[in-house]
Amino acid sequence: MGRHTPLHAAHRAAGARMVDFGGWDMPVNYGSQIDEHHAVRRDAGMFDVSHMRVVDLEADAGAGGVRDFLRYALANNVDKLQSPGRALYSCLLRTDGGVLDDVIVYFLSEDRFRIVVNAGTAEKDIAWFAKLLAARAPALRLQPREELAMIAVQGPKAREKLRAALPGSETASSGLKPFFGVAVSTEFGETFIARTGYTGEDGFEVMLPAQHAQALWHALAAAGATPCGLGARDTLRLEAGLNLYGQDMDETVSPLAAGLAWTVDLESPRDFVGKAALLAQSPSQQQLGLVLQDAGGVLRAHQRVNTAQGEGEITSGTFSPTLGKSIALARLPTGVAVGDTVSVAVRDKALAARTVKPPFVRNGRVLVS
Repeated sequence: MGRHTPLHAAHRAAGARMVDFGGWDMPVNYGSQIDEHHAVRRDAGMFDVSHMRVVDLEADAGAGGVRDFLRYALANNVDKLQSPGRALYSCLLRTDGGVLDDVIVYFLSEDRFRIVVNAGTAEKDIAWFAKLLAARAPALRLQPREELAMIAVQGPKAREKLRAALPGSETASSGLKPFFGVAVSTEFGETFIARTGYTGEDGFEVMLPAQHAQALWHALAAAGATPCGLGARDTLRLEAGLNLYGQDMDETVSPLAAGLAWTVDLESPRDFVGKAALLAQSPSQQQLGLVLQDAGGVLRAHQRVNTAQGEGEITSGTFSPTLGKSIALARLPTGVAVGDTVSVAVRDKALAARTVKPPFVRNGRVLVS
């Protein structure tokens, strides 16, 4: 039996179909996965993301040093974070340039940064940070916040649902810019509200004491937010062109081949873990999107893609409820261009697909034809 989030009983009571995900017992859907997907695109849906791990990196008051450490530990440059609350998406790399995880880091103060890591890699990530800290900054404290739960509210009406469900959040949610977070005092105690997400829609990720998670979940449902599971989360993130760790990248894959070069700062003079390896690379692969042109199948992970420049592979694929077509992310030879027609091996068929630049859908708008 997998680990349980603080919302496990609520999922069971709602009749959710549960599956193992990274060692956690998580809801895949509550009924129609398609309806859950459309609810997020058209109105608002909510997701239990309490399996993800919140980790605070702290120094004694006035001691500093957290930023210096993160300059070295992360591939993206935390010097981009100058306003309190601002967030940064980054890869966490091995020394050989492979991707240990993708994370979001929030600047709270010079003595405290917050990092959100993936569920399946949390223990590995924490051990990696601890190893780096022991070597470079032993005075800093790494604090896994296992007492916190996290709920994502996503969709064009996410703001109004959150306001109705969480009195005290009105000012924070209305004035919060994308990729910023803020701590506010609510009836549930200190609550951290971040304007981030994984669906391609506007919305919020709310971190609060775990004992209050069910109360907020039920309040959001009463406000009209649709409970959504991992199934809709996957189709939404794929339409948004967002990578999934373990499928679209892992420790064997360079971020330069996984569509994540924009998360890696190779221009500044600072050194960081994996930089030398990345500078020595000449990637032969790139990430592109695919839209299936032929009928008779659905694009799925690990299907072979044949191109005029050589062979590639789909890393994530699904049927897109918004487009009404099958779409995928694929790792293809660097010579393949956007707009090329390629051939995908779907069971015993060779089906034509067109290459596109992700995302496929963003903020409810279809961006590819």
